[in-house]
Amino acid sequence: MQRNQYLRRLGILSPVAPTLDGLALLQQAHLLTTPFENLSVRAGEPIVLDERLLVEKVVERRRGGFCYELNGAFGWLLRQLGFSVTRISARVYSGERQTFGPEFDHMALLVHLDQDYLVDVGFGDSARWPIPMPNGETEDVSGRYRVRRDRHTPDGFVLQRHEQTAWAAQYAFTTQPCQLADYAEMCHYHSHSPASHFTQRTVCTVATPTGRLTLTPDALTVTEGASKQKRAVGSQAEFDALLLEHFGIRR
Repeated sequence: MQRNQYLRRLGILSPVAPTLDGLALLQQAHLLTTPFENLSVRAGEPIVLDERLLVEKVVERRRGGFCYELNGAFGWLLRQLGFSVTRISARVYSGERQTFGPEFDHMALLVHLDQDYLVDVGFGDSARWPIPMPNGETEDVSGRYRVRRDRHTPDGFVLQRHEQTAWAAQYAFTTQPCQLADYAEMCHYHSHSPASHFTQRTVCTVATPTGRLTLTPDALTVTEGASKQKRAVGSQAEFDALLLEHFGIRR
C-alpha cells in the first residue's frame, strides 16, 4: 500500500493517528528525510501537478522537490491517514523588493484538528512543527516562527520568523482552499522562467536533528545551531558523490 510505503520513506514504521501529535511527528519526519531541492528544474524535467506523480517521486524515486511537489505529496499522505487538509496559496516576501509575490507563489497546507494549523514541508529552512491558527507561535532548532493576521487583506495572515531583534515576514496567505491546478501557472514560471531563483542555481537541503545540510555546486554547508561549516565542492563528480552520500539521490 503506497501510504505505508510513504511512511517507511519517512522512517515511520508504526500507525499514525490523525491527531496533533501525529501531525507533528509526520511534519518533522518529512523535513528530516525528504530534501527541498530543484534538481528536476535544473535538469529540465517537467513538474506535473498530479498527486500520483508527486507521491511517486517522493516515495518510489526517493527524491525531494520544491513546494508544489513536497506539500502536494504530503497533503495526499495526510488525507490518506485521516487528516482534514486544505491547500492554500502563499505569497513569498522579497526583502530585495520589499513586497510579497503573486498568488500561488508558494503552496502551504492548513490541517484542521481542534483548530487550524499551518503546516509546511516545502519552504526550505522553516518551522518544524504545526503552527496554531490564527495567532500561534512555535520554536525549534531552526528558529522562532509565528502567524499574525494581515491587516491589509480580508481573511489574510502572515508567517513571520524572528531574525536578530525583529520579526520578519516569510509569506502572506489566506485560508481560501485551492486545487492543484490553481498552482500550475506559477509552477511553470518557477520551473522555466530565467527570472525564477529556482532556475538559476542548484540547491539541495534537508533538516537534521541539530541543524541542516545544504549542498550547492560550490559547497556543502553543515549548520549546527548558530554554527556553520562549509566544505568546498571542486567538481561535478564531487557534487554527485555528496548528493548520494548525504541525500541518497543518484544523478
